[in-house]
Order: sequence, then structure tokens, then C-alpha cells
Amino acid sequence: MSIDIIQQLKAANLRGRGGAGFPTSLKWEAVKNTPSSLKYIICNASEGDPQLKKDYFILKNHAEEVVQGIKIALDNIDHSKAYIYLKKDYYRKFKKPLLKLIKNLPIKLFKKPGGYLAGEETALLDAIEGKRPEPRLKPPYPSEAGLWGYPTLIDNVETFYHVAKIAQGKYKNERFYCLSGDIPRKGVFVLRENLTIKEILDETHNAPKSDFFIQAGGTLGEFFLPHELNQPINGLGSIVVYDKVRTNPLLLAKKIIRFALYQNCDKCTPCREGTYRLFEEFAKKEPNKKIINDILLVLEETTFCALGAMAGKSMISLQTKIIHD
Repeated sequence: MSIDIIQQLKAANLRGRGGAGFPTSLKWEAVKNTPSSLKYIICNASEGDPQLKKDYFILKNHAEEVVQGIKIALDNIDHSKAYIYLKKDYYRKFKKPLLKLIKNLPIKLFKKPGGYLAGEETALLDAIEGKRPEPRLKPPYPSEAGLWGYPTLIDNVETFYHVAKIAQGKYKNERFYCLSGDIPRKGVFVLRENLTIKEILDETHNAPKSDFFIQAGGTLGEFFLPHELNQPINGLGSIVVYDKVRTNPLLLAKKIIRFALYQNCDKCTPCREGTYRLFEEFAKKEPNKKIINDILLVLEETTFCALGAMAGKSMISLQTKIIHD
């Protein structure tokens, strides 16, 4: 039975949980209202960031709700078919239980090729089409011209889970938070939405007793000092706590740059060359601070997709707050 889920999504003010925080109802409405003989729905379970385990947790414990959320999209968007786009190890682990839940629904499983960037919403379209996964220029947006040129709805695992909860009348304005690092209670927690970083640490009994700093938003996320935690955590809902005494910030910087270097797609010059030059500088005994700062500014302002910009912003916050505080 079809339900007017879009109005329910609007009332719940649900926003996507893949990082951008775009209103879910607007995305669903755009795909629903775009005339087409065929439409696609994609559940993005790529989770390529090593600091995140939310998709894994949800698929392990709440796969039924995720599939139900996809089914609701299929029921409300005419002429539609669906894919669940899975990270390789998730595909191996969850293929059988997902197929049992899918049964005769028009939902296919797709094993993600490549690494981190193959999970970007337009790069995954190329992957499913059998092309090299690279970010596409927007507009047109996937809701207008996505998979094989057809209107396409792309939401992540957590978003589809909440869609099912909203349809059931059980949504409690909660979200999943992933906490790791130098804390006693690591894992995925379900807490109220819009909590501050400090409140999340307090409610999970993870408030550090020693001098610390945190990174919010994944491996390419921004860094925060203890006096900056009275603000909501946005985006991916990831928090990593670092003990300041035990953490070498230069090694941490090298780790971020190595990740950005090996996970970028080489499509745009600023990201391809910029991450490589940063990698070279941090390999030196005495890195050139001016060169580093110039490259970080270029990354933040000019890269084709969000990866380079995120790497630049992450490194700038690490440089200004931790390395040179």
C-alpha cells in the first residue's frame, strides 16, 4: 500500500545522513515529479571511510528497516527499480540476509569497486554503469539525470532506516553516532539529533579526563579543541578522540594526506597534484610551511569534488589548532 511518505518526511524534517544534510523530502519530491518512463533508487552502503562503522552496524542489526525504507521509495516513485550499493566486505557479509529480505522486490545488490571515492553519489553511478568511478559535474543532479540518464534517488543506509521508522510512526528525532579513538566506550550509539559534541561525549560516558582534541566527520574531518565542543556535530556523525600527549600530530597529518593521496580519483589537477606535493613535503625532515599552506588553500577552494576540499579544511584545522597551538 502506497503512503504519502513525502509529507511525513517534511513533517519529520529528515535530512540525509551521508554528509551533506540535504532535506530528504526535497530529494524524493524531485525524483517523484520528474517525468520519466524509468527511475532508479540507490541505497548507498559504500562506507569507505575507515573511521565509520554506522552502515555496518545498521545492516547487521536493522537490515529489515533498511529494505522497508527502500520498498517505501519504490511504492511512492512510479516506474522505479532499486540497487543497494555495498562495500566489498559488506557485500560478502550481508548478501544472503539481504536477499532473504528482498525476496521478489525489484532490488539488486551491487558490489562497490575501488575505494573511498567510489562511494561519492555520482561516482557510484559510473560504477554501476560499468565505467571508471569518478565524480560527475553537477548540474544535472542525479534526481534529474542519474543512472543511465534516468532520474535517480540516492540516499544512504541510515536515511532509509529512518524513512521506515517515520512510516511506522516510531521516529524519535534520533541519529547514529560513531565514536572511536582514545575513549573507554567505542562503538555506534543512537542518540538525539542535534546534540553538541560535548553532549555526545557526556551521554556516552566518553568525556576524556586528560588533555585531548577531537576530529569530527571522518578521516578528512575538521579538528576541534576542548573549548570548541559546544556546537552540534553535522555531516557523518563521526567523532574520534585523540589523547594530546600520546598523539604525534605530524604523523596524524601524514596519515590524512596519505589517505587523500591514495583515495582521490586523479580527475582534477588540484587534488591529484596537491595531495602528492603535500605528501612530498611531509616526507621531509623540515617541511616548507608556506608551500603546505598554499597547497591547502588551493585544495580547499578549487578541487572538482569534496574530497580535496575536505582534505584541505581538515589539514588547515590540524595545522592551526593542534600543530601550532
